[in-house]
Amino acid sequence: MDVARLSSFLADDDTISDYDFWRALKTLDNELYRIERSSLPIPINVIYARQIIETARRKRCARR
Repeated sequence: MDVARLSSFLADDDTISDYDFWRALKTLDNELYRIERSSLPIPINVIYARQIIETARRKRCARR
């Protein structure tokens, strides 16, 4: 999975608001917390998704 490429694509997408990024991160954080509390293994895709969204949000903020 190419985190840099996907995060750049998302950062450039004007149909995604800053709130959408924040909400997605909050949802992923809640899911990670639930998984951790249940002592379940954390799926790698959830980690990748969080990294992609977090990087996209940072890139968008840096461009402004």
